[in-house]
Amino acid sequence: MSLSTKEPTAPAASPVADLPAPRRVRVAAAFVVALVLACLLAAAHLTQGTSSVGANDLLRLAFGFGDAGVADVLVASRLPRLLAAVVIGVALGLAGAALQSLARNALASPDTLAVNAGAYLAVVAVSAFGVTLGVLPAGGVAFAGGLLAAGLVMALSAGGRAGPTRLILAGTAVALALGSLTVVLLLLFEQNTIGLYAWGNGSLVQSDLDAVTRLAPVVVLGVVLLLLAARRLDVLALGDDPATVLGVHVRRTRIVVVVLTVLLSAAAVTLCGPVGFVGLCAPVIVRLLARVVPGVQRHKVLLPLSGIVGVLVVVGSDVLLRGLIGAQAGVEVPTGVVTSLFGAAVLVWLARRHRDAGNTSHSTSGRLRSRRAFVVVLSVSAVLAVAALVLGMLFGDTWVLLGDVTNWLSGKTGPAYTFVLDQRYPRVFAALLAGAALAVAGTVVQAVCRNPLAEPGLLGISAGAGVGAVALISFVPLASVWSMSGVAGAGALIAFAVVYGLSWRGGLSSDRLVLVGIGMQTGLFAVITTVIIATDPWNTGKALTWLSGSTYGRTAGQVVPVLVALLVALPLLAYARRDLDMLALDEDTPRVLGVRLERTRLVALVSAALLTSTAVSAIGVVGFVGLVAPHAARALVGARHARALPVAALLGAVMVSAADTLGRTVIAPAQIPAGLVTALIGTPYFVWLLWRSRTGSASMSVSASGGA
Repeated sequence: MSLSTKEPTAPAASPVADLPAPRRVRVAAAFVVALVLACLLAAAHLTQGTSSVGANDLLRLAFGFGDAGVADVLVASRLPRLLAAVVIGVALGLAGAALQSLARNALASPDTLAVNAGAYLAVVAVSAFGVTLGVLPAGGVAFAGGLLAAGLVMALSAGGRAGPTRLILAGTAVALALGSLTVVLLLLFEQNTIGLYAWGNGSLVQSDLDAVTRLAPVVVLGVVLLLLAARRLDVLALGDDPATVLGVHVRRTRIVVVVLTVLLSAAAVTLCGPVGFVGLCAPVIVRLLARVVPGVQRHKVLLPLSGIVGVLVVVGSDVLLRGLIGAQAGVEVPTGVVTSLFGAAVLVWLARRHRDAGNTSHSTSGRLRSRRAFVVVLSVSAVLAVAALVLGMLFGDTWVLLGDVTNWLSGKTGPAYTFVLDQRYPRVFAALLAGAALAVAGTVVQAVCRNPLAEPGLLGISAGAGVGAVALISFVPLASVWSMSGVAGAGALIAFAVVYGLSWRGGLSSDRLVLVGIGMQTGLFAVITTVIIATDPWNTGKALTWLSGSTYGRTAGQVVPVLVALLVALPLLAYARRDLDMLALDEDTPRVLGVRLERTRLVALVSAALLTSTAVSAIGVVGFVGLVAPHAARALVGARHARALPVAALLGAVMVSAADTLGRTVIAPAQIPAGLVTALIGTPYFVWLLWRSRTGSASMSVSASGGA
């Protein structure tokens, strides 16, 4: 099985013909086995709970000997949770199967197309502003949000046909932007959104059967309509042109299927929140049966079987979660954490099976500029960096004058201004240095991956640092600054080492590196969620603020590791600037010219990991800087790294510093974390970049095989 952008061109049976008798037997057997497993898991699921009601009590109740208390527990708590798991398993399983077929891409799912992120944002936005909606109106809001997000991602990734890397980059970026907006609302409207963080990671907790009974008909309607479109999806799998010849209206079919999959995903989000990666895992598992059960690629088999496997994934994850950590903890920790971990493992496995597309170049080039233009841009960028430093010192919850800063530097200010500026300068320098470090790291990562859409966070580095830092915040709240930097840095480097090792398969494929990194990022963020919710579920603001890239409470000591990393990495990268230029071209040119390709890659990526880990340990997780700043630098001075690296560093410093100043000024004394501001600023630029390059994305395609 490989990551695929095309369905098999020679299926074992015609897409519109009935299955032969032997295959019908095998397909029927697959359904029977799946249903039996689902029933066994459901039975085990009903025996788990916070009360003392066990299997014997439920058996007695089934035969009419149970008491009223057992029936109350079953109807009020356990049955609603089980039915919710079944409903969302069916909905997400079918939605993922239909999206993968539509995009002809094994990585398409409600998660990678940002459907869940859009639906979640819509629900949180309504709650944040104090609007209380019933189940069905809330589902309508989620549907609108998911549909807009899916439409944007599909448009940016050429309908998913441009290859798995572009699809997942577009979906990840849009989901990150929508997630940033969601976190802003969770932080600013904490009272109105209490409990939504845990729910936002996929919680099966239900207080009664009301929500399930209201949303189940919606899911049944979506399932029936998708099954009616099964034949058209079979024909569409042959390609757009053959489908048109066979009488299928391709555009209309795509629109209808997208709407139905978003409807199913929105219903699942409304019921239980975004339960991660069920829509990715279930169809992949079903397609793996193709060799044993020929005919599962037929959509009248694939869709319902994916729904049943979706139930197995959700119910099995919930049984495993409560079996490992106990019934009470199973109430607090959302089931979506387990499915996300499972999905991350599947994503990494798919990425490792990805075949390198060969000597393709996802261009990171920019038009060559004159030396005079470079000097002008560098000078202007330096002036902007100085201006960002000055404005950062002046603005905040307390505004000061330039004369006050001058007096502070000479030790002549009063106690009030001395206190303000003593607290402010570490924040300003942390933002400047971390922004420069992230921008340089992004420039290196894009050169190594030969992909202008890559950034350090997509290699799992930021998430690795996040796991270390959040664990330290939660378990050792009085830990020192250097402990925080050391643990976060160690987490980042370990995550990078695992990503690099998993990406190596007879060589390092750039696309595989990005896909494995995103899988690692997904899994690590699931771990972060578990730590936050398990240790202090009602005070998520402390960790969310750090995960959003805040300079709040920074000290001078936290700035030192970033400065040291820059002083070590910049001379090394400057020395390797010509190797980086050749590395950004293709695989063959550096080898022909005598560049030791793998050693150069490793040194460059270790430098990027070092810069990112120290930046994250200083100010938390900040997105988009490592993506936007390098691209802007190349657009201004060209792709030669001797010019792009210093300009990118200055632009990154300006970007994070301006975001930090803006975030702690506009709604003072409240603050918006700098990482959220950079995400909100960087998202439109990234969307424009994806949109502008969508027509040239054919080179990012990867070859297909039916196993995906």
